[in-house]
Amino acid sequence: MRFKAVSVIALLLFLTGIFVYAIHYFSSKPAQSTGAKTLNVFYQHKTIPKVVEPEIIKALSFYPELKDTPIDFVFDPNTSKSIMLSQPVLKSFFRGQNNRTYIIKINPRFVMVHRSMPIQNVPQDILTGWFGHELGHVMDYSRRNNWQMLLFGVEYLCSDRFLMQAERNADTYAVNHGLGTYILATKNFILNNGDLPLAYKERIKRLYLSPQQIMDLIKKIKKPI
Repeated sequence: MRFKAVSVIALLLFLTGIFVYAIHYFSSKPAQSTGAKTLNVFYQHKTIPKVVEPEIIKALSFYPELKDTPIDFVFDPNTSKSIMLSQPVLKSFFRGQNNRTYIIKINPRFVMVHRSMPIQNVPQDILTGWFGHELGHVMDYSRRNNWQMLLFGVEYLCSDRFLMQAERNADTYAVNHGLGTYILATKNFILNNGDLPLAYKERIKRLYLSPQQIMDLIKKIKKPI
């Protein structure tokens, strides 16, 4: 009986730990606290670095629903396995679902096997597609209430299948908003780049929509009803 009680307590502590980590992972601090300098504020409630402003503005133009949504685009070299990473800002949770702030972290360098370059040197259409995908995540987050977001964070960290669904949702949001050609260009740029790590390309193939699936979505959108 005592062993059973200890097991239950251990399980609760474990689940609590995952829950707290999920909150930490799927939240972030506002731009002014990240160490990144705000180079330009544009397009209503957006913090946008000057060097990638054209690509961000282009991607935002496809998401009129996000016009008044606070989003901080900041450079951060600690984006783990990703070139970019989208998260809600933790303290904005207390303002309710419709008043959250989001942050999109951008790795300042595009790192390949034998070389790297500043992210702003990546072709413009490719960057637009990348930002379009991240804004797809913001759209997905904005549709979820706080409890749904916390559960999303736990599942994102614990389930590879859920991670795949989240990434494909973001791709789908982007394509449905008219960014299909940009998303396709970004995908082909990654998959056909011989200087990118094989493990990274395999991750993209496994988790994201394939080029063929993107083309099928584009055709479906263009098909007359």
